[in-house]
Amino acid sequence: MGKLKILFLCTGNSCRSQMAEGWARQLKGDSIEPYSAGVEPHGMNEIAIQVMKEAGVDISSQHSKHVDELRDVPFDLVVTVCDDAHEACPVFSGKTRVVHVRFDDPPRLAKTARNESEAMEHYRRVRDEIRAFVESLPGGFEKVGQ
Repeated sequence: MGKLKILFLCTGNSCRSQMAEGWARQLKGDSIEPYSAGVEPHGMNEIAIQVMKEAGVDISSQHSKHVDELRDVPFDLVVTVCDDAHEACPVFSGKTRVVHVRFDDPPRLAKTARNESEAMEHYRRVRDEIRAFVESLPGGFEKVGQ
């Protein structure tokens, strides 16, 4: 049985989807082949890289990419992790399932933080929420063709 191909889709592919890809690789690498992309890639978020490193996951070698770069990958599951990506999600061929699991946007929340410590707590909270979601995978999502 092959690995479940999962795409984590976000607007910028800079933070939440990158965290999800990193967690899936670290926690579920034996059963999931994770990818991440954005509908408007912005480049990697350095604070996301930092907080993932704090948790023992190195995402520094990942890169921000447009979802079109992955159009030939037969995904089993696409997880939109923000409302904008959910609304702009392209149509995927085959039996790809698309689910929406919204996570707060750490960079947006950090802009209103009173100090750096409070800003970092937004990133860490979302990081941990994404980890909990990834730990629940595959959660009933079966591989295409089974």
